[in-house]
Amino acid sequence: MTPLRILVSIKRVPAVGGKIVLADGGTEVDTRFLGFTMSPHEECAVEEAVRLVAANGGEATVLTLGPSESEEQLRYALSLGVDRAVLLETAGREVGARATAAAIAEAVGALEADGGPFDLLFFGNEAPDTGDFQVGIRVAEALARPCVTGVKALEVGDGGLVARRDRGRGMEVYRVGLPAVVAVKEGLNLPRYPSLPGRLKAKSKPLDRRPVEPPADGLRPVGLRLPAADARGTVSLGTGPEAAPRLVEVLDELGVLAR
Repeated sequence: MTPLRILVSIKRVPAVGGKIVLADGGTEVDTRFLGFTMSPHEECAVEEAVRLVAANGGEATVLTLGPSESEEQLRYALSLGVDRAVLLETAGREVGARATAAAIAEAVGALEADGGPFDLLFFGNEAPDTGDFQVGIRVAEALARPCVTGVKALEVGDGGLVARRDRGRGMEVYRVGLPAVVAVKEGLNLPRYPSLPGRLKAKSKPLDRRPVEPPADGLRPVGLRLPAADARGTVSLGTGPEAAPRLVEVLDELGVLAR
């Protein structure tokens, strides 16, 4: 098996469990008090890239398009064993799927012109914050490369790769030549945690910053709407026998009393 050159595209997204607050105007999320991470799909993509390079030799690169703060997610990927990181640095505004894919495809072309073609481009199956399901497919189309999405298992050999994805009670199997684009799902593998030496090494690994101005994609946000607040709570009905009448009233309101 010849050495592999792999690129993994990730995205900085709000951590699960954070309270979402809208900024003034109601068209953007106020991110000042949110924690950030990468999606579970992308964690699996990073893990798979590190495993494949460890087994076959080569180089793994991680890339993201986003604000300067996205360095945090790139450094995390570097601490897991990725060799190189590229930040397509934007002014911080949210960028749509079409513009994101165009910027990534252009960057991949530039990186390949400098260091040779990538055998594999890994993407998460979808962005957890916007659920676009588009970027990997659009990049594959722009670069004229085969693409398999929803991948839950894969094997790479000299003849290309074999990718598997769930299909009802069975599994679809695809044989694809390299280079190829693969969008993976959580469950592909069990991502590792960074070690202390890995975190220390990540601080000194090079970070390639490339300022970009993504092209306009024709989409303009009109507004965001938060889901209804959870109305659940606890009501004190009193203590002792005096609480019984109120308890009966509450049960009656809930419609659980037999008449």
